[in-house]
Parts: sequence; C-alpha cells; structure tokens
Amino acid sequence: MTFADWMFRNRTTGKITIGQPANRSQKLFQASTVVGVLLPKESAARGAAGEIAVLSLTWWAADELLRGVNPFRRISGAVTLVIVAGLTVRGVRRGRIPASRPATH
Repeated sequence: MTFADWMFRNRTTGKITIGQPANRSQKLFQASTVVGVLLPKESAARGAAGEIAVLSLTWWAADELLRGVNPFRRISGAVTLVIVAGLTVRGVRRGRIPASRPATH
C-alpha cells in the first residue's frame, strides 16, 4: 500500500475519495458566508451570518475529524478546527470578538 493509497482510500467503499458533494453543514457555511458578504459591514445581521458561518464550519470540521472516510478527510477536519480556534483566540485578543456576552435582563 502506497502513502497516497493509505491517505486517500475510502475505508468504506475502497475508492479514492478526496472531495464529496457538499453536506448540510457545508451548504449552511456557504450560504451564510454569501449572505454575510452582501450585508452592510457593521450590521447585526452580518454579525449573525458570520457566527452561523463559523459554527457551521466548526460542525463540518468536527464531523470530518470524527467520521471522515480516510486520513486526508480527518486531517482536513483537524486542521480546520485548529485554524478556527486560532482565529477565534486572535479575534478575542484584538477585541474583535467579545470574550463573553453581557447578561441580558
């Protein structure tokens, strides 16, 4: 077995799998990203679309990490989770993302 075979071979079907049709979390990420880009920069709706995009991307990455059909897909999920976490920490440190939400009464 070659490295490419090990990395890309679907453990269920035996076929080479690099990409697959978009699933629900990917479609939600794509839609919320497009909507967010089209909204005014400082609007609450754009912020909500951004949060939905980040959550759906995190959902996709976690699902790939746990249930990916081959090591390539699992590594893709892990790398994406690390990037999202790093960007989130960076945003909190720079004050772009609040560390905690204020309590509402």
